[in-house]
Amino acid sequence: MRVIKNLGLLCLLLMLLAGCGRSSGTPVQTPVDTAADTGGFISYPLQTDVALTWWLDFNNNVSPNFTNLGEAPFGKGLQERTGIKITFQHPPTGGADEQFNLMVADGNLPDIMERNWLNYPGGPEKAISDGVILRLNDIMEKYAPNFTAYLRAHPEVDKMVKTDNGSYYAFPFIRGDTGLLTSRGLMIRKDWLDEMGLQVPETMDEWHTVLTAFKQRKNSPAPFTFEYTGSGLNDVLCFALAYKAPNGWFVGDDGNVHFGAVEPGRRQYLTTMAQWYKEGLIDPDIGVVQNQQVAAKMTGETSGASMGWLGSRLGVWTNAAKAHNPKYELAAAPVPVLQKGDKPVMGTTELPYSANGTAAITGSCKNVETAARLLDWAYGEEGHLYYNFGIPGESYNLVNGYPAYTDVILKNPNGWPVAQGLGAYVRSVYNGPFVQDIRYFEQYMVLPAQKEGYKTWTVEGSLKYTLPTITPTPEESREFARIMNEINTYRDEMELKFILETENLSNWDSYVSTIRQMGLDRATAIYQAALTRYNAR
Repeated sequence: MRVIKNLGLLCLLLMLLAGCGRSSGTPVQTPVDTAADTGGFISYPLQTDVALTWWLDFNNNVSPNFTNLGEAPFGKGLQERTGIKITFQHPPTGGADEQFNLMVADGNLPDIMERNWLNYPGGPEKAISDGVILRLNDIMEKYAPNFTAYLRAHPEVDKMVKTDNGSYYAFPFIRGDTGLLTSRGLMIRKDWLDEMGLQVPETMDEWHTVLTAFKQRKNSPAPFTFEYTGSGLNDVLCFALAYKAPNGWFVGDDGNVHFGAVEPGRRQYLTTMAQWYKEGLIDPDIGVVQNQQVAAKMTGETSGASMGWLGSRLGVWTNAAKAHNPKYELAAAPVPVLQKGDKPVMGTTELPYSANGTAAITGSCKNVETAARLLDWAYGEEGHLYYNFGIPGESYNLVNGYPAYTDVILKNPNGWPVAQGLGAYVRSVYNGPFVQDIRYFEQYMVLPAQKEGYKTWTVEGSLKYTLPTITPTPEESREFARIMNEINTYRDEMELKFILETENLSNWDSYVSTIRQMGLDRATAIYQAALTRYNAR
């Protein structure tokens, strides 16, 4: 074994002397001994002079207090612990897609890019064939032992994070516990309900009764408020789930792919929403209101119900409102049903693998090993604790083996909300290339309403309706995107018109026919074929 190692080091030395084909201005990576008897595992921090660039959205739990992730304790500590210099790059707010497209067209990419690569035109395989990102299979085998070991121990996740061709394309965000899969849903002013002697609604009729009471007895001009566009929530708007008709793709009881926007239940849902809007139960600004306006209405005395996440909405809104109204209380409301006593079947539970925030090594990266080592660190024991809990002795302490957050997080001396304290030190509060730990969630959800919320929102067995992370072929992806871009634009425009009653729902059949003429049957066939291939992985 000693001879083999020496030969390997001799070969590396000869390669370095020869320049390895690099230009004179390119930094040379310090070699790492990855001998077979280590299984590829190495010690951190690495001894290297390599510097990497890492492009990602600047999360709104970090941006209020820092101008760059590299300024935050998380970014600084990541560099110290891995031994790798990182320059973090952030697109302007709302401009990620535009900047990404410009960089791809230019061909000069950062070393690491976080992106939902399933949304790349043509899918991940096309991104690989275009040279935008690298196929990771051989790279993982050589330089990512932690991530490789995790996938071997979790075959159900392994199935999700590769293409039908078996290509691994990015280091993924994984929700590491079933308790992390449900974090969004309906929420309602519990103090208003108590004042009027009403219960948290469970059926659509009960919701109508409650919202009517909010309007008449609390003089609410917008009993239910919600940013209908641009929120990332409309695809699972819970009222639609009562009719088993989400606006996007799902797997039906028959095991086949369905497009919810044309299901019969979708018409029933839109009919109900139009009636509620006409009665003044839905925010009259539903088509234009944005998150800040929704937050102001929900933390004041304007609105009594909305939808969102346990942390950034239920928790943040409650804490903000209690500053001027100590009686303020929000409660999670279950996915509604049509008949009292029925149980919901669809829910807001998500898959363990979220394609958002996955980190790929780009085709421009000249130090692939270092990039892989950096990303792989998060899937080992030390990196897992760091990504989820931050700096030991500063942001958390081990208490009988449990990583307990300190007051730097829970009672920040700068007055930051818990979400911002977490954003400074960890990534568990937003997605990224690591495995999220349930113990983060247990401490983040400090309010009783939060602790009960995910239980209230969880619908057992609902994942059977969730379309898995299928990967159409590049040719299929291009065709699918062309069809669905047109359909989605038309759907969003028409559904809002139906709700606002600027378009009559008597035109429903014509609306569905138009969507089919746009190529829905072909899009369905593409997704059905991709689902069949996924099931065969």
